[in-house]
Amino acid sequence: MSSLQPTLTIGVLAEQAGCNVPTVRYYEEIGLLPKAVRRASGHRMYGANDLKRLIFVRRCRDFNFPIERIRDLVSLMDSPNSDCTHARDLAETHLAIVRKKLVELQELEQGLAKFSADCSAHCAGGPSKDCVILGDLNGKAAHCG
Repeated sequence: MSSLQPTLTIGVLAEQAGCNVPTVRYYEEIGLLPKAVRRASGHRMYGANDLKRLIFVRRCRDFNFPIERIRDLVSLMDSPNSDCTHARDLAETHLAIVRKKLVELQELEQGLAKFSADCSAHCAGGPSKDCVILGDLNGKAAHCG
């Protein structure tokens, strides 16, 4: 139990944290949230610390941190005297990954823009067998005109 008075049902916890019930169950199952206290009826009950933890995890997911990095961040949060340099290093590593993905997305955008422009210039309105987009995707340099 992570808080002294668990008073939140799983539905209320999920709502207050801005996620859904299956997500709460999943985070509990994989250990990002501690196991809930259960009533005699079997219903899960959570406390304020659980809500704080769930919001923290959800925010990490908002920044697209992978589960293993969230585990690292949770561990740092649970060790208040640990060096925060590790948190910065995790964020910088994730930032480098995001920047690489941005470059890849920009290249993808340019390719799609070229597809669209080539189609508009060469074959839009014609039969699909002559479409430069379909030709390029099929490995042929289709240039109709």
